[in-house]
Amino acid sequence: MSHAQHIQMLTRYREWADRLLYQSLAAMPESALAREQPIVFGSLLRTLHHVYCMDRVWQAHLEGVPHGFTSRNPDDCPAFDVLRDAQANIDDWYIHFAKTLDARACDETIHFTFIGGGQGAMRRGDILLHVVNHATYHRGHIAMMMYGMATSPPTTDLPVFLREAD
Repeated sequence: MSHAQHIQMLTRYREWADRLLYQSLAAMPESALAREQPIVFGSLLRTLHHVYCMDRVWQAHLEGVPHGFTSRNPDDCPAFDVLRDAQANIDDWYIHFAKTLDARACDETIHFTFIGGGQGAMRRGDILLHVVNHATYHRGHIAMMMYGMATSPPTTDLPVFLREAD
């Protein structure tokens, strides 16, 4: 499997994991999702929002357009249903974007400015890998919060996705 094919598979994995997570969270009341938690983003809902916002930031970097974000934790946080639909749309965007990449495009360096300041440069393929990894990292935070609310998170491990994708 080529590097580009791995990235394509990982974007499909990401969409699958997000879909399972959001399906599981949909059964919870919005008040539980928005309840203050001892986590950097303040609540489960705001953690989901952070992940979505950073997906938009990286999307803008990949497209070479301004993203307009000044914080990794914006004050305005949409309702769960709005966020679920927005996340599904951006997950689809990443899947379709990854399909357009060949080895040369994966290796192309993108220059950008970090939200907190400072310049950055990453290859397109590495940006996509980061987007997938970033979501996985925060699914762990969300799972911890779900366990604290006596709710079991879905199993979203890569080997389970690969088994189900076959």
